[in-house]
Amino acid sequence: MSEERDVLLNRRAKMQAWLEKSKVYRNDFRRLALAAELQDQHADKDKAALAEAGIRTAVAGRVMLRRVMGKASFVTLQDVSGQIQCYLTKDGLGEEAYEDFSQLWEMGDIVGVSGTLMRTNKGELSVQADNVVLLNKTALPLPEKFHGITDQEIRYRQRYVDLIMNEDTRGVFRTRSMVMQTLREFFNQRDYLEVETPMMHSIPGGATARPFVTHHNTLDMPLYLRVAPELFLKRLVVGGFERVYEINRNFRNEGLSTRHNPEFTMLEFYQAYSDYRDLMDLTDELMKELTQRACGSQQIVYQGIDLDFSKSPQRVTMAESLARFGGVAESSVDNDDHLRGVLVKKQIAVEDHWGLGKLQMEVFEALVEGRLEQPTYITEYPAEVSPLARRNDHNPDVTDRFELFIGGREYANGFSELNDPVDQAGRFKAQADLKSKGDNEAMHFDQDYITALEYGLPPTAGEGIGIDRIVMLLTNAPSIRDVLLFPLMRPQ
Repeated sequence: MSEERDVLLNRRAKMQAWLEKSKVYRNDFRRLALAAELQDQHADKDKAALAEAGIRTAVAGRVMLRRVMGKASFVTLQDVSGQIQCYLTKDGLGEEAYEDFSQLWEMGDIVGVSGTLMRTNKGELSVQADNVVLLNKTALPLPEKFHGITDQEIRYRQRYVDLIMNEDTRGVFRTRSMVMQTLREFFNQRDYLEVETPMMHSIPGGATARPFVTHHNTLDMPLYLRVAPELFLKRLVVGGFERVYEINRNFRNEGLSTRHNPEFTMLEFYQAYSDYRDLMDLTDELMKELTQRACGSQQIVYQGIDLDFSKSPQRVTMAESLARFGGVAESSVDNDDHLRGVLVKKQIAVEDHWGLGKLQMEVFEALVEGRLEQPTYITEYPAEVSPLARRNDHNPDVTDRFELFIGGREYANGFSELNDPVDQAGRFKAQADLKSKGDNEAMHFDQDYITALEYGLPPTAGEGIGIDRIVMLLTNAPSIRDVLLFPLMRPQ
């Protein structure tokens, strides 16, 4: 601790000396090129060619390496594009400027360097400096270069330091940005309209989830942070926007895990005159596009699992999955008592009011979900656990709904939308009854949404895809915190 204290005191002394000398945090240096641009533009020029060309430039960034060797020194700067070396000499800068560099500059400082492009004897492109400017003297030292940030929690809490030190981290978030861009291109090309819907709701809805509650002082009423935009997006389809999508932030007052963060990003899209099978086909196209763009191939590896998105995933009904993957006898899939017994053996608490559909869902989550390593669509979800999905024409106890599972995790949830206002009102009432019995995740009764349905929702299919999990998949990240710039953390 004494050594660390001495380092901090020394840096602060140098900062004070710099401020006394420069008087101000300067903002008069203008960069002319990025490191990667220079590397690309002059890759074919050797030492002699650069010496003859006399190409002037100006670079700026953070000092990541510093080698002071008497009258000549090397500094490596890092900007948003990469790194470039600078060659500083006492003859080139003048004695005073070189002295300031050697005495005041440290790892992590932000500087500007002007000069002429050159190659060293080892062939490295460098800027031979004739002017240097210390733009920001940092008070805290960077982590030691070869060890970086070893504490994962610190990487999450101090993402700014993680980004400085780790190219892999920067790559994850570049991929995330590319995913967002690809999603917009994909849906825009298919004539979907990007829209924005409210993030504060007077009635939470669109998903079975526990909302965050706040209060509007002027209106003196409770408001809820959005758990899903679904009901608003379907109102837009009623209004005549037949294809809509939203990339949205959702908030659910739930636990933290490697797969869950209370604030997360979803893509939701709705298409009139389509059904859930059309959306499974569309999702196949989307996953091919995303994997190809992000990974350069439709065959990828996620956490040791080989995945092939060039092929359409298998489609298995919920009931079939319990028998095929969960070990439940086909004759017992519809047996309430048997399913209750399975859950009791797994030490899962069972509520008396659970019907067959809820029991099937719980058994699925306990026995099947984690085994679905290869991309798989699970279809025909029970109506009891699908309050917004259309009932199947041949079996009204199940719905025209699917979820996409990859590596034992859910990535997408879609269905043919329930557009019968009477049926929807009945299901809202059933949800309200569950809420009165203590189910904090059950939906509220939304009368305005029923009114919208009474004006007529065309046959429609809609889907939600978890973007955070998609980015995890495409970057081989084990935790959702690895793909969130600022994940929620307990205060220190």
